[in-house]
Amino acid sequence: MKHTPRLAPTRAALRKLAATTAVTLALGLAGNAAAQEIKIGIVSFLSGQAADSFGVPAVNGAKALIDAFNNGSAPAPYDKPGMGGLKIVPVYVDENGGPTKQVQELRNLYDRAGVDLVIGYVSSGDCLAVSPVAEEMKKLLVLYDCGTPRIFEEAKYRYVFRTASHGAMDNVAVARYLKARNAKVSTINLINQDYAWGHDSLKDFTLSMAVLYPDAKIQSDQRPKFGAGQYGTEISQLMSRTADVTHSSLWGGDLQAFVLQAAPRGLFKRSQVVLTAADHVLVPLGEKMPNGVILGARGAYGMLAPKSALNDWWWKLYQDANGVYPVQAPYRMAQSLMGVKLAVEKAMAANGGKKPNAEQIAAALRGSEWESPAGRIRMALGEGQQAIQPTAIGRTKWDAAKKLVVLEDIQRFAAECVNPPAGTRSEDWIKAGFPGAKCD
Repeated sequence: MKHTPRLAPTRAALRKLAATTAVTLALGLAGNAAAQEIKIGIVSFLSGQAADSFGVPAVNGAKALIDAFNNGSAPAPYDKPGMGGLKIVPVYVDENGGPTKQVQELRNLYDRAGVDLVIGYVSSGDCLAVSPVAEEMKKLLVLYDCGTPRIFEEAKYRYVFRTASHGAMDNVAVARYLKARNAKVSTINLINQDYAWGHDSLKDFTLSMAVLYPDAKIQSDQRPKFGAGQYGTEISQLMSRTADVTHSSLWGGDLQAFVLQAAPRGLFKRSQVVLTAADHVLVPLGEKMPNGVILGARGAYGMLAPKSALNDWWWKLYQDANGVYPVQAPYRMAQSLMGVKLAVEKAMAANGGKKPNAEQIAAALRGSEWESPAGRIRMALGEGQQAIQPTAIGRTKWDAAKKLVVLEDIQRFAAECVNPPAGTRSEDWIKAGFPGAKCD
């Protein structure tokens, strides 16, 4: 038999083989690393008028809590390092720029950054824009804030969740607070931003007041643009026909500007001002926040938070890291991360200890419940995609000794008292007089 001699490989072939082996090894190592971590996109305002009082504190809360999770230093049931042993790798993105920009940023997070899920969004307009995109892509999106009830009342989702109550709760609660104190309300003035959040807040408050104060009349209805900053004309209109109650859902820099411009003109002395989402401006405003303002924090957050070991731990963690106590935004971020952590760990347990995919995490988060620093969070609405939670309302008072605004005359509301039952639209529930509400 004739043998064909074996030729030695050329240097070029050896180089090609070495390069191919290196690439294969690198891909294998990268894949193994990815399997040992969970990459989370975190979106909040890092610039613009909503950054200082809302977006940046939320991100600061995320950083402190993620470090505690990764270090395994959080209390039970959050004490397992990372998420089920997976190291949490955050990717922070600025929410500033509007809905169109945020849709592209969301796609970039999934397609380019390769995140496993996204937690984010403050603006209701942004949430309405990005939610259908995540659903279309079949990617996990967890809304940690944004208040419009329309997200889950006008559409159905399987990959999109919101781990905090929507804005109907805030407005039902302040209306109930006024009624519980037998407040005289014959006339009402309104100032709310001219976009989804402002429109929904105005509607939920006026409908709630129509149930509890059927004879009250609406006088001035002001709707400045988001980010307007200057409210001289609106304040003049509010003061031209002073009402018993002035309602506003302004937030962030807009709310700070409104208070600084309206207080010197005497609006807060002539009308009982009710602010549904205001605790986050108490620190920056300090003694410039008038006394006696009725306000909510979109949940039992900050000084409205209930006493618990978990809240004490969270308060200290955030304050030690940032030199100031946590308010609305970091609380909401924390309860979102906590809920996601438990869902990931539940999904891993069902997946034989392996890293779960989006569908498995979604299945674990859907309809779940967990304890947060603000109380128990229940994914009870939107077929298990939308949370409800307890809340609280109080009044402002400047404490000269502490050199900060404190809240007094606090009233707490059970989640079932101020949130609609499953399968019922907020508007319909309020109009019907809150049927099924459990307020005792």
